[in-house]
Amino acid sequence: MKTIDINCDMGESFGNYRLGRDEDIIHHITSANIACAWHAGDPGTMDRTVALALKNNVAAGAHPGYPDLMGFGRRRLDCTPQEIRQYVAYQVGALQAFCKAHNTRLRHVKPHGALYHRAVADEAAARAIAKAVMDVDPGLCYVALAGEKGRTMARVGREMGLAVKYEAFPDRAYTPGGVLLSRQSPGAVIKEPAEVAERALEMVLEGRVKTVDGSSTALKVDTLCVHGDTPGAVELAKAINIAMQAAGVSLMAMGTRHTPES
Repeated sequence: MKTIDINCDMGESFGNYRLGRDEDIIHHITSANIACAWHAGDPGTMDRTVALALKNNVAAGAHPGYPDLMGFGRRRLDCTPQEIRQYVAYQVGALQAFCKAHNTRLRHVKPHGALYHRAVADEAAARAIAKAVMDVDPGLCYVALAGEKGRTMARVGREMGLAVKYEAFPDRAYTPGGVLLSRQSPGAVIKEPAEVAERALEMVLEGRVKTVDGSSTALKVDTLCVHGDTPGAVELAKAINIAMQAAGVSLMAMGTRHTPES
């Protein structure tokens, strides 16, 4: 039987400012990537989001980013690999503490924003993130970009002994080279739930995705991402969830069955 995880970036509110519809989308996903208070979130939000995930039987994961609240972690900072390792270990450890307080287990780590994009292109950064994950808990899953572009990030994680989970984005357009089309380009973000669900099924059942030129590219996929702050995110996650179940695909959080290679 085919299995798939549906993940969502969550816990991105800050103080009195609310971002995303966490309480609604939680019913349609299996894993939550929880902001660790550096690109978004705060200790109270982290605590509440872990509790929300536990209440809804959703796996909690850490979503570490650059220390960039003003830029929401989407600006690349000039950090050394050593600093990246320290930053990631600090954030993952903080979220792990909240998981422990709620008597649950942290399941995975997925870098956020500019840090994620740097790890895809920069082997030293990818290795620094993986080293931080290993130092905190070698049993955590390491989320890497699916496709040719994410090959280096995934290889580094495997070499260091982590369980790598390949992530794809059914609501984003892909280039023929298997790279996400820039958000600045027309059509980069797909908003129609039916179309997103169809793309998700193609990724999971056929191991490929249609690209902007009408061709397709191969993708090995373990987890599908929906961004919680995207307009219509709840409807997208719901459509993907329903489509998977209708196709006989089992929904299972990453880290439920830990293996060296999935």
